Amino acid sequence: MDMMEVMKQRHSVRRFTDKALEEGAIKILQQEIDVCNREGGMHIQLITDEPEAFQAGKPTYGQFKGCRNYLAIIGQRGKEMEAGYYGERVVLKAQELGINSCWVALTYKKGKSQGAVNAGEKRYLVVALGYGENSGADHKVKAITEISDYKNGDPAWYKAGLEAALLAPTAVNQQKFRFERNGDQVMAKVSGFGFYTKIDLGIVKYHFEIGSGKGKEVWK
Repeated sequence: MDMMEVMKQRHSVRRFTDKALEEGAIKILQQEIDVCNREGGMHIQLITDEPEAFQAGKPTYGQFKGCRNYLAIIGQRGKEMEAGYYGERVVLKAQELGINSCWVALTYKKGKSQGAVNAGEKRYLVVALGYGENSGADHKVKAITEISDYKNGDPAWYKAGLEAALLAPTAVNQQKFRFERNGDQVMAKVSGFGFYTKIDLGIVKYHFEIGSGKGKEVWK
C-alpha cells in the first residue's frame, strides 16, 4: 500500500476487539522492530496478549477498552527523538497490516506494563495495538502555511513532505511544529519544552521523509 494512504488511514483507536494479533502480522512487525532497533539504537519491544497494562478485563480504562497488545518504546536515555521516529515507523507498519494503534503517555499502568528496561535505558511511552472496533476519526489539521514557510513555487517534494507531516500524531493533536526550507535542506522544530516535544519532532520528521521522498540528509 502507498505510504501516504497508510498515513491517511491511520487514526488513534482506543477501543479494541478481542481478536488476537495474527501470527503473520506479529512476525512482520517483529522484523520491522528489529530493523528499527539496530538502525536507531532503540530497544522497542512488542508485547502481545498482556491485559494488565490497560486493564483489558475492565469495560473501560482511561477511554481504552480491550487492549491486550502494545509496543513498549524503550531506549537509551536522551533518545526522545529516536523514540518518536522509530516508534512511528513501526506504527505505520502496523497500520499497513491492518492493526490499529494509539500513542499513550499516561493512561496505562506503567508499573504493570511489560518490556525489559536495561541499564541506562528508560521507558518513554507505549503504543496500544489491536484490531479496533472502528478505524478512528479524522482530526482537524492546520494549513501547510501555518506550520512552514511554504509559498507558491516551492518544490513539490517540500509540499508533499509538509502534507505528510500534518498527518502525524502529536501530543493532544496540537501540531506545534514548524518547517523552514533552505534549498534542498529543511529545518524542523517543535515549540515548547515539554517531555513530548522531541518525541513529536521524531514522529513528524519520519512523516516528512516519507511524504517528500527524501532521506535523513534533508535535515539541516
